[in-house]
Amino acid sequence: MQLYRLDATAAQISVTFGVDAGDDPWTGDYVTPGRPAPVITPDSRGGPRRYLRPKLWGVPPPPQGTQPVATVRNLASPFWIGTLRHPELRCLIPATSFALWSGAAGAKRQHWASVDGRPIFAFAGIQRQNEDWPGFAILTTDPNRLVERHSPAAMPLILHPEDHERWLTADWRDAAALVTPYPGHLMAVGETPPVT
Repeated sequence: MQLYRLDATAAQISVTFGVDAGDDPWTGDYVTPGRPAPVITPDSRGGPRRYLRPKLWGVPPPPQGTQPVATVRNLASPFWIGTLRHPELRCLIPATSFALWSGAAGAKRQHWASVDGRPIFAFAGIQRQNEDWPGFAILTTDPNRLVERHSPAAMPLILHPEDHERWLTADWRDAAALVTPYPGHLMAVGETPPVT
């Protein structure tokens, strides 16, 4: 996944998730790796408040890498496990839809996946606290049947609303149980992004 949309303002995101938007200037747009987007982060002091913070999509690469990492799939990798074990380094990534590409090479068509009845939903993410590069990455998992028709490799890890707090606070062994495909019957795929 190299493109998603967040067609909602910081104020709308704040209301949907019950978080402090502060002075986040987000007014709605598409997001690609290397671009900033708002993410929901836990209180750095361990309190119950949640904050909307702008960060860049992509975290610094592993020692042998050269490109920022936008998605995380191998959750057992030593490169990721240290981050995943620390709840304060997990985050929620608000979205309104994400792009899927299908078709033969040279004739691929773009589609947009969204969640029925939830104009703004959240991916599970991680953040890296680097002063020079405050970035985030999206966790991915196996695709459900609906997404697999367009993108057989993976899909972003979409969280149910009741699991948001668990993702941000639970011990990793508990949080890891959330890494499952979002049910396809609760999603929609169309040729254009949904209007929020």
